[in-house]
Amino acid sequence: MVITTAPPQDLKADKAEDFGDEVKTEEEQIDVEAIAEPWQKYDLNGTPHVFYPLCLGEVLDERYLVEHKIGFKSFSTVWMAHDLKTKRDVALKIFSLGEWGEHETHMQNEILQNVQDTSNLVTCSASFLLPAGSSKSHHRVLVLPLVGPCITSLNLDRMPLATRMSAAKQLLEALEKIHKAGIIHRDLNENNCMWGMVPLHNLSRTAKYEALGRPLKEAIPYVNLWKQGELVQPIEVPQHLYTEKFYLGDFGLSMKLGDLVIQKGYPPMPFCSPDRLHRQGPSFACDMWSYMVIFARLYFGYLPFPDQGQGEVSSMVKCLGPLPEQWKGLFTHSGALDYWYDQRQIPDPKYSLAAKISKFRPEADQTEQKHMLSIMSKVFTFCPQKRLTATQLLHDPSFKAVMEKYGC
Repeated sequence: MVITTAPPQDLKADKAEDFGDEVKTEEEQIDVEAIAEPWQKYDLNGTPHVFYPLCLGEVLDERYLVEHKIGFKSFSTVWMAHDLKTKRDVALKIFSLGEWGEHETHMQNEILQNVQDTSNLVTCSASFLLPAGSSKSHHRVLVLPLVGPCITSLNLDRMPLATRMSAAKQLLEALEKIHKAGIIHRDLNENNCMWGMVPLHNLSRTAKYEALGRPLKEAIPYVNLWKQGELVQPIEVPQHLYTEKFYLGDFGLSMKLGDLVIQKGYPPMPFCSPDRLHRQGPSFACDMWSYMVIFARLYFGYLPFPDQGQGEVSSMVKCLGPLPEQWKGLFTHSGALDYWYDQRQIPDPKYSLAAKISKFRPEADQTEQKHMLSIMSKVFTFCPQKRLTATQLLHDPSFKAVMEKYGC
């Protein structure tokens, strides 16, 4: 595959081209650096997983005009670009050096080949390579559809419960599709689930910036770069640009069931199943635990097992009772507590699922609360084999009753 790029446009010479605002004060610089990726990620001497330095206004692969920043993850940055060929906006996921880009590209191909309906999955339409500071390496880029923001407290607080329950159903349907194709997601969390966004490709760049916020940017500081690059404050999608569509994305840790080589990594602690935290192998059941955490997050507005000083696992034990005794000594992190595995422990009624439902949704009638308790209890079980599958949950009478109530 040919590695292609184009040099940054000379923004000073081309004053007609507007690609945001340079920071002018120390306060603006602090604001940008607080929300952008760490500048250390661009240090060739500081990390083997170095990021690709990029400026707004660059054209990549001779067709993608970079217009704004969407965000970043541990091993990638994500940019909003305008496809000069199709005249549509896309997202460019640019991977750091290392194996992450090639693995996600492989899993994207697996999904495209084996999942018939990908309408709720964020799948790539193309990929290409960019050069790196070292002549022997490159950065993989995936061209993805431009979707809206992930789940945050801010957007949940402003969103009707019916919209949130629709998202929960769509996410479960997306998970069922990849599970039927033999694919385990392995990193299901609120950052990998996104609402749709109204297309903006017919707007001028000025109008896009009015809708999403003008980019505030600074040259990447403190690092001797091999090419020019910028830290950019990301887009902010206002609520009126959300659509009802809900997507599952980010397949960087995904695997086919039975794969012998497994990409290293876990979901964030609040979303990771207790079995994975005790060295049990990846399974569809660990995805289902993570899904139910997101389901509860959408329904409650809060995480079901928060860190209350002793960690999320302690919160699970208070709610659900002791972990299996045979898991003792297998915890993947430091700080395991003996009482987690003490079979004499009983759940604390103040922290039970029923108590959480009553506390966070006091307006729900008794029928709804019973349905919700049934739904959560069938997935929040420490035994992976006892958790409902995605297909079983979609056909579960309580799940169907709740979705019907909210018009989903």
